[in-house]
Amino acid sequence: MSVVDPAAELAEDVVVGPFCLVGPHVKIGAGCRLISHVSVSGHTVLGSGNLMHPGCVLGGPPQDLKWKGEPTRLEVGDRNVFREGVTVNVGTIQDPVSKGTTRVGSNNLLMANSHVGHDCQIGSGCVIANNVMIAGHVHVGDRVIMNGGVGLHHFVTVGDFAYLAGAARIHFDVPPFVKVADDDVVKALNKLGLRRAGRSEEDIAALQTAFRRLFVRRGTPMAEALRGFYTDNGLHPDVKRMVQAVERRATVKNGRYLESLRTAR
Repeated sequence: MSVVDPAAELAEDVVVGPFCLVGPHVKIGAGCRLISHVSVSGHTVLGSGNLMHPGCVLGGPPQDLKWKGEPTRLEVGDRNVFREGVTVNVGTIQDPVSKGTTRVGSNNLLMANSHVGHDCQIGSGCVIANNVMIAGHVHVGDRVIMNGGVGLHHFVTVGDFAYLAGAARIHFDVPPFVKVADDDVVKALNKLGLRRAGRSEEDIAALQTAFRRLFVRRGTPMAEALRGFYTDNGLHPDVKRMVQAVERRATVKNGRYLESLRTAR
């Protein structure tokens, strides 16, 4: 038997399997399926075509002592897959960017027992593998791959097309297009991810050249390497994004730009 609050708004074709719980402030779009033992609570909005496997808890309260029961939110896009035991919490009123709403985009795969903390902003097309731990206030771009057991410090930003190796411990902002392992060690350009996304070989070559200048500096200080890019004419747009991310990380306390917004309040 499942319990669906009469005040919840479900599209006509939503499938609610056995032993599910749907709260009064929940809206679920067309084509969604709750297989069994799924809990959707809080002020939560799910788009269309989402699939929730047994043990998912979406819209649960933040694991944050500052939360005092405010009506914060979770907004989820379309065609996401939440595997067994996934947890995604609503936001808090203290986050200066989220404004109280945790967001998950579209076409993401969240594997078993992964966790998305309060106020996180997750892009689209991401793969978040088993036991990934995403702390509160984290921002993740599009088409990011996080392998099993990755842990992200609160207020970290992860750029588009980043690849985080298994069990990586991420304390600083991750630039777009790179592969990271261990304790924030930038290892390589994510060429395979870029090719799979249909990026041209010219785009990849431009990023590879920039990657070498930034991360294979052979004794050149980071500040000097960054200055060199601003003397280049016609900087490739993706290279500019990478450079700006590295520069921003290098100029804020703790290497986490979003955290600097919190302390500035």
